[in-house]
Order: sequence, then structure tokens, then C-alpha cells
Amino acid sequence: MNKGEIQNSLARKLFIITLLCGTFTMSISQSSLSTAYPTLMKFFGVTAPTIQWLTTGFMLIMCIMMPISPWLLNNFSFKKIFLSVVGIFAVGTLIIIVAPNFPLAMLGRALEAIGVGVLFPSFQSVLLTITPEKKRGSTMGYAGLVMGSALASGPIISGIVLNFLKWQGLFVIFLIIMIVIFISALFNIKDVMPRHKASLDLISTVYLLGLIGLLYVVNQAGSTHSLTTNLIILLVISIILTILFIHRQLTKKEPLLDLKVMKNFNFDLAVLLTGFSYISLIVVTIIYPLYYQNILHVSVLASGLALVPPAIILSILNPLTGKLADKIGFKATLISGMSMIVVGWFLLFVLHTKLGMWPMILIAILIEGGNAFVMMPATTLGGNSLPEDLIPHGTAIITTVRQLLGSLGVSLATLILVTTNQTHNLPANNGLIGFQHVFAFFFGMAIIGFIFALLIKNNKEQTE
Repeated sequence: MNKGEIQNSLARKLFIITLLCGTFTMSISQSSLSTAYPTLMKFFGVTAPTIQWLTTGFMLIMCIMMPISPWLLNNFSFKKIFLSVVGIFAVGTLIIIVAPNFPLAMLGRALEAIGVGVLFPSFQSVLLTITPEKKRGSTMGYAGLVMGSALASGPIISGIVLNFLKWQGLFVIFLIIMIVIFISALFNIKDVMPRHKASLDLISTVYLLGLIGLLYVVNQAGSTHSLTTNLIILLVISIILTILFIHRQLTKKEPLLDLKVMKNFNFDLAVLLTGFSYISLIVVTIIYPLYYQNILHVSVLASGLALVPPAIILSILNPLTGKLADKIGFKATLISGMSMIVVGWFLLFVLHTKLGMWPMILIAILIEGGNAFVMMPATTLGGNSLPEDLIPHGTAIITTVRQLLGSLGVSLATLILVTTNQTHNLPANNGLIGFQHVFAFFFGMAIIGFIFALLIKNNKEQTE
């Protein structure tokens, strides 16, 4: 089946449904695990920092696989890639189910991360490629709906499952769903991506370890609230490797990740906007529960449920903002979204008093609603700014930078919170002044993001 056929037939709908179902399931597995941490710690007999590696290690491996995805798309049929990704993820899930110890569970988690790291940028590249440019906003809006709702529902679903089943039951459900998706993919996933075969640049893949090092240092600094000598040494080595990676991609004839796409001004702005909007989204999901529990003194369950209304609004708005971007243009849509995010952080910043749960929820709805106007529309704008053969490289860059900036945002938020409270001799995470400093910092970041949105050029301006 060629690209034209899949754009105009029932096969396209079945293709997209299968693709998004796989993405949705993998997204849920990524965000649902934290609910099961206490149970997993008891089962494997490990400490909290050790069990956290099921998330930290997952992120590190996922991050290194994202830049490799363009090479995979150029050298293998997408059907083979998708079936392999689903298969690897399913095998990893099975290993976790039967794992008698933590190292084996970590191996299973690593296999899951490989699948997610390849699929996340690849599925966005494929959707942009098979969709006419005028309809890309709408299609990517549904992609945002899938990812946003998965992020929101993951902890809720895992919490419900863990109330009725053992922790392995959660992964059994994932495994069953992935088997169904694999069977569906055999019939509905087609090879729609153009291929330009190239050899794998092993030196570049070694340099990619610099990204893992940067992500590790950011996460460790955020969790320990300090930079030890070992972390500083690792940071220096990681920066050197990252610089070498960038230089090689810019000078090699057939780079692993074509960074020449960064010469496109609109694409650069799209990368930054997706990163800034993702920072706001992820920081809200991390900081808000701490505020509810430590300032408003509500239960863990209540603090989790309070995140549901903003997440629902985010999920509802994603497909609508995609259609809006197709109608009124990306610049107006992005400015609207960043305005909402700026106003949300501004309200948190200027209201120097303890806010109740409902005012906090309404402000979270404003910030997460703004994210729906920015993240996927900016991703689509980035794809539209590039020639078709460079779209896989563009989406890989966007997803990788988004992951790095998201981790940096969370680490900065926790670092500001803890160090502020330590300076004022307040209990960790327990003082209102610490949260006010966090709100002030991200209000400043939101203003920078708003300026980026103002600099976006419409399609007509680009061609002039």
C-alpha cells in the first residue's frame, strides 16, 4: 500500500488506530509505575532509591534510543520496526511479570524503554508523513489526546488494578493488550515511510552516551539537591561527549541525526516551545501533589485525584487545538497557549497566600489547557517547516530535547523548593515560601516561551 492509498482509505484509520493504541499503552506503562513503588520495594526487598531506577533507568535508555529512530526509519520498513518495538516491549513486560529479583525486573524495564524510545519519535514522524499538511494539526491533536490522557490515566489505572490484583496483574494487562496490538499490526500497519539506506554510525552512538550522562546528572542533582565531585566529573565528560556528537552530526555526510534541520528558524522555535510547554506540564504534575499534601495537608489519594480535572481538560482540548491550528494558523494557536500558561504561573506567583484546592485546580486547568495549545501544534509546526525526508530527524530532535528539558524542569523545581526552605530553616517541601519561589521561576520561563511564540513566522512569511 502506498502513501496515497493510506491517506484516503479505511486502511488509514485502522493504521492510525493501531499505531495510537500501541503508543497509548506504552505511555500508560511509563507513567503508572510510581503507584506500585511501595509494593515493588517490599516484593524485591530494595530501598526507594533503588526502585526509582525502574523510572530513571527507563528514561536514560529511552533518551538514547530516540536519536537512533531516524536511522531505523531510513533502513527498515516501518511495519518491521513497529512489530519489533511491540515485540520487544511485550518480552520486557513478560520478564517483569516472572522476575524473581530486581536486576531481572530492571532488564525487563530496559527492554520496555527501548520500545518506547523508538516508537515515540517514529509514530509522530509517520503521522506527519502520511497526513496532508493542511490536516496535520488535527491528526497530531489526536496524538496529543492519546499521550496526554495516557499520562493522566496511568497512575489512576494502576491504582485501581493494584486494589484488586497483585502488582504482576498490572503488567499482565499490558502484555495482553500488546499481544492484541501485535496481531492488529500484522494486518493494519503498512510500510509508508521513504527509505534512504545508510550505515549505522557507531561512533555517534557512543557519543550519545553524553545525553545519558546529562540526563543522569540532572536527575541525581534534583533528587539529592547537590552536585557531588563524581557528578561534576560525569557532567564534564557528558558535555564533552555531547559536543563531539553535535560536531560529528554537523560535519558527517550521512549523520545519525541530521542537526542541519536546526538551521530552520521556525523549527528551532518549535523545539523550544514543545520543551517549555512540557516543562510546565510535568512540573505541575510533580509540584502540585507536594503543595496539596504539605501546604493543604490533604491525603495522597486526594492530591492524586485533584490532578484529574486538569488532565481531562488537556485531553479534551488536544484534538480541538489541532483543528484550530489548521484553521487559524500555528502562530495564533501557540500565542494563545503560551498566554494561558503565562497567566497560570502569574496567578500562582502573585497570590502570596495559601490557595485552597479548587483555586489551585482551576489554575492547573489553565496551565495544562495552555499546554494543549502548544505542545502538539508546535511539534506539527516543526514537521511542516522541514522537507519530508528530514521529518524523522526533526521529530527525534523534538522528542529528545523535550525529554531533557522536562527532566531539567523537574530537577530545578525540586532544587529551588528544597534549597529555599533550607535557607529559611523550614522543613523540606513544607514551606509556602519555597513554592512561591518555584512559581516565580516558572513564571519567568513561561514569559520566555511566550516571546518565542511571538517570533514564529507563518507559512507565508517563510516563503517570502
